[in-house]
Amino acid sequence: MRLFSHYVPRNTLFIAVLEALILAASVYLAAIVWADLGYTATADRLALESFMLAGSMLLVMSLLGVYGQSSIEGWKTTLIRLIVAAALGFGVVDFLSRELDGTLAVLGMPGVIGVAGALAVISLERAVVFRWKGAKVFRPQVLVLGTGSRAARVDEIVQAQPSARRMDVVGFVPANEESHYVPARRLVGREAGETLWTLVRRYGISEIIVGVRDRRNGGLPVEELLECRLHGVRVTYLTDFFERETGQIRVESLNTSWLIFSEGFRRGSLRNIVKRTFDILASGGLLLVTAPIMLLTAIAILATMGSPVFYKQQRVGEGRRVFTIRKFRSMKNDAEKDGKARWATSDDDRITRVGRVIRLLRIDELPQIFNVFRGDMSFVGPRPERPEFVRELAEEIPYYDVRHSIKPGITGWAQVRYAYGASVEDARQKLQYDLYYVKNHTLFLDIMILLDTVQVVLFGKGAR
Repeated sequence: MRLFSHYVPRNTLFIAVLEALILAASVYLAAIVWADLGYTATADRLALESFMLAGSMLLVMSLLGVYGQSSIEGWKTTLIRLIVAAALGFGVVDFLSRELDGTLAVLGMPGVIGVAGALAVISLERAVVFRWKGAKVFRPQVLVLGTGSRAARVDEIVQAQPSARRMDVVGFVPANEESHYVPARRLVGREAGETLWTLVRRYGISEIIVGVRDRRNGGLPVEELLECRLHGVRVTYLTDFFERETGQIRVESLNTSWLIFSEGFRRGSLRNIVKRTFDILASGGLLLVTAPIMLLTAIAILATMGSPVFYKQQRVGEGRRVFTIRKFRSMKNDAEKDGKARWATSDDDRITRVGRVIRLLRIDELPQIFNVFRGDMSFVGPRPERPEFVRELAEEIPYYDVRHSIKPGITGWAQVRYAYGASVEDARQKLQYDLYYVKNHTLFLDIMILLDTVQVVLFGKGAR
């Protein structure tokens, strides 16, 4: 479903809300029982405290990736994260209670008993929900119209999904294509006089994905699609399917008219003001919080590599404007002694030991907070590339310049969804995530990306 212009899996949203209610109810019931044993508190206060603890745990669970794609597949692998989330959730509520100069009942034995009971129920709930949602009978039945190379990607995308979210692709219906890119066994044939609506009723189809490249000269059966649509069947263009299921806008399925007429690309004064205000407040606060870390990093670099502590690079920002960023130096001084720009690679021998650590923890990026404060960058947006790479990539990849329509960011949708880019093909993959962000960016999506960035830092995903 679309939530503030961003696609959120219904299963994930349902499970998050359900588990928040389980946590709050379990803690509340434990506190009520404990109150009967001697603790005196009003029911309203116990309810408020229970929801505070549940909300804190839900936030920590999100930061630890409990609701991410890597853990939504099964419940066993998330048990440790749930236990850690419980401990950290107690810590957050304890901090808040101290700031409010009060003592909360849920911080004592009622909270421990309630959370322990909630974790047991959540473990059981995950086992039941995932098995139920993964059952074939409950999966959406999908039909693909078209057998071209782009339509054939639907199977690949669906198979890559966790079983709890997977749909069933019943097959592919030919639409006057000269050649088929799907196996013959996946083709759905039609007898004379049979329409798409006939197939929909026969197979219980709930969605038709339109993957026909040439929609002229009878290539697209408009009347048949309209009949299905009028009977409540969802009809989705292939580009929209890719956007919804992968969080990307696929370049190979893209055309300019779709960019012009599709929803999104909203820009307005209010949105710009909100984003800029957030950037100023967050960057100012982070500069104060991270000052000790940056000082220690500078000392470590000076002690092991000597000066300079920072290195400067030209990057391309909004409207193709070139600006300068500073990062903590993680490579040898002669990393590009021939003056030629190179992609960073795995096990790059130009990276020093200290540099490898600060890259893994993303500490090398901290000086860019000054760029955010100045307005060259935003916290969230497409990563700015060097002018040399931009010239090359703009020639190689269609629609590459679209990413320069907004401010670049320290982190972004591509950074939390894809590994470190080190080639033109990596840049193509990351562009498809950047296009999704440019089209759908809102404060809600920015917050989602920042939460995912915490996971990237904690678990070292994509660092190079």
